[in-house]
Amino acid sequence: MPPELTVVGSINIDLVARVERFPKPGETVGGGEFHRFPGGKGANQAVAAARLGADVRLVGRVGADAFALDAVEAEGVDVTAVSRDDGESGVALIFVNAEGENVIVVAPGANARLEPQPVTGAVVCQLEIPNEVVLAAARDASFFCLNAAPARPIDVEPDLLVVNRYEYETVSRGKLVALTNGEEGAVLLQDGREIARAAPPRVEAVDGTAAGDAFTACLVVSHLEGREWDEALTRACAAGAIAASRFGAQPSLPTAEEVDQILAA
Repeated sequence: MPPELTVVGSINIDLVARVERFPKPGETVGGGEFHRFPGGKGANQAVAAARLGADVRLVGRVGADAFALDAVEAEGVDVTAVSRDDGESGVALIFVNAEGENVIVVAPGANARLEPQPVTGAVVCQLEIPNEVVLAAARDASFFCLNAAPARPIDVEPDLLVVNRYEYETVSRGKLVALTNGEEGAVLLQDGREIARAAPPRVEAVDGTAAGDAFTACLVVSHLEGREWDEALTRACAAGAIAASRFGAQPSLPTAEEVDQILAA
């Protein structure tokens, strides 16, 4: 039986411009290449978990434009708990430079209007939704993972906290903490003590937009499959590396077979 997972989080439309370099304040940089993708950290992690073999339910909110939700549903994710309204969906404005680095500004839209609701079982949340929604999701979950991005203080201690080194400065409470550091890999901390470490396979970075989402989803799905934490962390680093080697958020997310292949290479 595949592991069951509920993702409570954001659903966005990603408006992406590829540029040679980022503009300085007040500067206009020409020659950009524009793309429109389905995105949002919640939707990305739901799609990633589904491609990795989990049975996934998404809880979120969209506006009148259902473009991003249609893409999630096409991946086999259960979207019956996604509410709709007549306002604007969430939008992420993303610039990606020639080195694959990105800068992102999110206008939350409908994500900010998501209301708390009870969820059970294994649950993953991020912080592109209101705090009260995250706290409600954590209350009845049997296993609760928080990917604390974008980081802000929140009074919850998840079973698993996923953060990068900058987010860790703001949110550090978690029974287990997966601390990511880009191409250097990740460590898993329990009570501040390292219990596992992994490095990603080498890839050519193209766009890091959804690398963290692929990492988070793969870490949780691997754990729910019964894998040891060191193996789960290794698989998560591989999933993140694959995502970083491809352009776009959801189009970059790997399948379980692709994770197996890159680890076997």
